[in-house]
Order: sequence, then C-alpha cells, then structure tokens
Amino acid sequence: MEQWLKELLEFLPEKRVLTSLADRHSYSFDASFGEYLPDAVVQVKEKREVASVLKIANRFQVPVYPRGSGTCLSGGPLPVHGGIVLDMSQWPADINLRPRDLTVTVAPSVLTGNINKAAEEHGLMYAPDPSSAHVATIGGNLAENSGGPRGLKYGVTKDHVLGLEIVTPEGEIIQTGGQTIKNVTGIDLTKLIVGSEGTLGVIVEATLKLMPKPPAVQTMMVAFDGVRKAGEAISQTLTSGILPAKMEFMDQACIVAVENFQPVGLPVDAAAVIIIELDGHPETLRIERKLIEEIMQEVGAEEVIIPKSDEEAARLWHARKQVSPAIAKIKPTKVSEDATVPRSKIPDFMDRLQDIKEKYNVEVVAFGHAGDGNLHPNVLCDKRDVEEMKRVELAVEEMFQAALDLGGTLSGEHGIGTMKAPFMELELGEIGLEMMKRIKDSWDPNGIMNPGKIFPEKGQKLVLHK
Repeated sequence: MEQWLKELLEFLPEKRVLTSLADRHSYSFDASFGEYLPDAVVQVKEKREVASVLKIANRFQVPVYPRGSGTCLSGGPLPVHGGIVLDMSQWPADINLRPRDLTVTVAPSVLTGNINKAAEEHGLMYAPDPSSAHVATIGGNLAENSGGPRGLKYGVTKDHVLGLEIVTPEGEIIQTGGQTIKNVTGIDLTKLIVGSEGTLGVIVEATLKLMPKPPAVQTMMVAFDGVRKAGEAISQTLTSGILPAKMEFMDQACIVAVENFQPVGLPVDAAAVIIIELDGHPETLRIERKLIEEIMQEVGAEEVIIPKSDEEAARLWHARKQVSPAIAKIKPTKVSEDATVPRSKIPDFMDRLQDIKEKYNVEVVAFGHAGDGNLHPNVLCDKRDVEEMKRVELAVEEMFQAALDLGGTLSGEHGIGTMKAPFMELELGEIGLEMMKRIKDSWDPNGIMNPGKIFPEKGQKLVLHK
C-alpha cells in the first residue's frame, strides 16, 4: 500500500477510502466523454477532512479531483492522471437561509434545485437554474460556473456568489468575499475561484445571493418554418426593450426526437421553435406578451401558442428538458457542446453548423439558451465506429472555430474540462493562456489540483476514438 494511502487511513474510516477496482470504475467517468481510473476515492464530510487530504496529497504530489454528482459535461472531475477522486456528495447538505438579508449559505453537496426550493418557502428565488439542477451539486455548479435558461435575464452562477470558503492545494482553509451585497475589498478571489474548475482549491462552503421571486410568469411557444427566422425573432425581441427570463431554441430534429420520446404535441413540421418565459408583474406581462406576439408575426412566425393553464406551460418546459434524453435515443453516443456566439450571430452559427454537418457527414442537432447566444450543438454518433468518431472530432473542432470566427466563445456554461482544453489557445492566444497558467502555478505549485483540465498539454488534440 502506498504511504499516502496509509496516512489517509489514519484519520478517515476505511469505508470512506475506496480502493477496490469496482469502486474506482464507478468514479472513472462523468456525463462527458472518456474513462480514467483513479487510484483511490476518498469520501469527505467536512472541511478539516478536506484540509488533511490535501496536505497529504500535496506532500506526496498525488493529484486530487473534486467531484460532486458527476453530471459534468466537459470532463471536469475526470481523474486523467490517476490519484484521488475527492467525493463531496456524502457531505451533509446544510442550507442556512437568511431571508431578511436575501442570502443563503450552503454546503458543497447541496443539490442546486433544493436551494431554490428552500428560497421559495420565503417568497424568494435562487436564480441560476442549470437543467441538471435536480441532480447536480452546488459545488460542481460553482466550479464550472454553470448557467441555465434563466441566465438570459439573471446571469450565470458567478453573478450570484457573495463569498466562499475554500481549502487551498496546500491544505489551508481561507474565506473569500463575505455576506454583504457590496464588497470591494482587494482582489476579487471569489470571482477567481468560481469557474476555475477545481484547479485552484476545493470549495467547502458558499454564500449566495437570493432575490424576490417574480409574482407571475407567462410562457409562450413560437413555431417557425426557417431557422434563420427564429434567430431573427430572438434578436428583434431582445432589442425591443423586453427582456424575457428565458428564450429557448429547439431545431426540428430535437422537436421530432421529443415527440418520439414523450409526446406533448410540439409542432413536428416546424423548422424550429422558441419557448419564451416572461416574469414580473401580471399587468406588465400582459403588455409584453402582446408586444412579443406582434414581433413574432412581423418576423414571419408560423404559429404563436399561448398555454391556457399552468399545467400546459409546465408541459412545454418539460418538453424542453426532455431534449437531451430524447436525442440520446437516436444514436448510442452523444457529444454535447455549448459554444456560444453573440446573439445577432445565431443565424450565421446555425448556417455554419449545417455546413459542418454536410462536410463531415455527421448527425448534428441543436438546442439551447438562444436568448443569450448559448447553443448546444450535439453530435449524435457511435463511439464503437472509429471512422465516424474521427469525422466527429473534425466536426467538433470546426464548430469551435466557427463560434470563435463569429466573435463567440468555447463555453457558455459547461466549462472547459478535458473536452475543450485543446482549443483554449484559439480563444485566448498564447500569452492570454500563459497568464492564466501563471495564476494556476502560483496557487498550486505542485500541480496537484485537478490536473489535465483547462490547460492543454503541448500538442494536445481532441481525441474521441480509441
């Protein structure tokens, strides 16, 4: 037995240090692509345990990979260089809500959806709503800076974090930010940590911002006979002075997939649909709904559907959430991306996706948070087909290049992880990436925190075939 493992067992119960092959396989993958076997899985339940694990790992220079529920779509928790997977999911899920301050302090293991449920009991809302909120932990959301449909109006996770408690790679416990809405003391380490994908330390507590829950919502669905028209409708709406809470896009392939999976009556003949949610005062919603209907008609919408009840509206949103499992039925492998472009460039990006699909003869479907330019092109394929996977690699590479050509970015909400690391220099440039690396090296001189993520190794390329 390795000495570092012996030292871990001196302060942790044996049942929380998992070393069997079966246990290690269970933690060798996430919701993205690729499998990597860790040397051990350590389940931690409080910050002093994390600190002790990191002190030992740092001393023996053993890699550590923080992990929540394993729902990451970019490979964030994958143990690509072996070492320790730090399982945070067994941590007590404490939620300490302070309604009068409009803040909440949470443990890293809390499911994100449960924060909003707790806030709603006080007429409040935790705004970020990743589609995986019912299974993903807030610790993972903070590490990857997750978004969600409401990101259009309310921003992503980083916009709602007031303070953090973290364990540094050397095993020290520090606080960043605080509990106040205003806090401009020194360099903003909170913003630095959120979205750093576990490469700078382990988040063990977070204080988040809450807001009053809007008194009413209004859902609409609009069908179009052309994808470009849908893109134009989004731009027209967002420049009209109306800011919806959500504006979600589904192309025809996604519509058909959902209807084949769990039918709700979506218009399968439409080239695309947009599902919109307005929130605010009921009288304001009445006016905004009418204005949006006029915009959609002017752009050439085929049909504007207004749900007659909350149940009908809920069914539309449920249909949107079913896109990912529905398209997974089409082919055995799904490569999910989240390249993001300026909103006015959505139609151009959709044209580029069509060109890529034809050029590489791959099946590409698209859906996502079109209101903020964050689309999810998904390549449906079969990882057992090596020749197909090589074409998929080229198609994904060209998708990222297309997004950057249009002024976009590699990721709107999934993070970089292993999947997008090879493309970082394309967006940031050699010096820009080097400046990020200097920050990483300064925080983590032994390079133990989540190695193999964000920063590519020399010559690293996206490899999806074995």
